[in-house]
Amino acid sequence: MRRTLFLALLLMVFFSCKKGKKYHDESKVEIENVSNGTLKDILEFQVELNEEFKNPETSPLPDRYRKDFTSLDFFDLDTNYVVKAKFVLTPDALPFLMPTTTERESEETVYGIAYFELNGEEHQLELYRNKELMQEEGYEDYLFLPFTDKTNGEETYAGGRYIDLSIPEGDSITIDFNKAYNPYCAYNKKFSCPLVPSVNALDTKVLAGVKDFKKGKG
Repeated sequence: MRRTLFLALLLMVFFSCKKGKKYHDESKVEIENVSNGTLKDILEFQVELNEEFKNPETSPLPDRYRKDFTSLDFFDLDTNYVVKAKFVLTPDALPFLMPTTTERESEETVYGIAYFELNGEEHQLELYRNKELMQEEGYEDYLFLPFTDKTNGEETYAGGRYIDLSIPEGDSITIDFNKAYNPYCAYNKKFSCPLVPSVNALDTKVLAGVKDFKKGKG
C-alpha cells in the first residue's frame, strides 16, 4: 500500500508497501455485496487501512494501543466528497524543503495544482512529488496531497490529513476525501511527518475520511 511506504519513510524519510495479512474475511463479504463502484472502493480502502493498523509489522500504533485495536474511526461514506478537479501542471516549480514534525526536512516539488468545487465553494490544493520516493519502484507516478480543513482539532487530527494520488493522464484528477488519513505521528510521536503547507488549508469542513484517534478507543 502506497501510504505504508510513504509513512514508513517519514520515520527515516517517507510509506511500506507491505500489505499484511487479511484478518477479517467477513468485511470482504460485505464489500462484495456493494454494487456502487465508488462506495466499494472506499470500503476496500477502510478495510485495508484497518488491517494495516492491526498488523504489528505495518502498524504505527504502539503495542499498548494496537493490542486492543479494532478499527479506526471514519466519517460516514459520502460521495459528495469525491470531486473531479481541474489539474494544472507546474513545470517551472523548484524543489523546496517541507518542514516536518522533527528537525528533518522533506525535499518536495509542486507537481501541479488541483482546482475544484466542494461544499458550494471553489478551492485549490497543491500536489507534491518527493524526490526520494519518486525513485522507488512502483511510486514513479505517486503524488502527495496534504491538507488541513475546518474539522482539524475537533473531529479530525489537529495537524491535518493526507491523501495518496497518482499522476493523471489528462487535465483532470479525482480527489476522494473519503480516503483522507492521518499522518503516523497522530498515533506515535516517534514518526517524522511533513507539515501541511499553509497554501493547502481548506476554508471548509471536510466531513469525510479518518477522524482523530482517541487513545484507548479501538
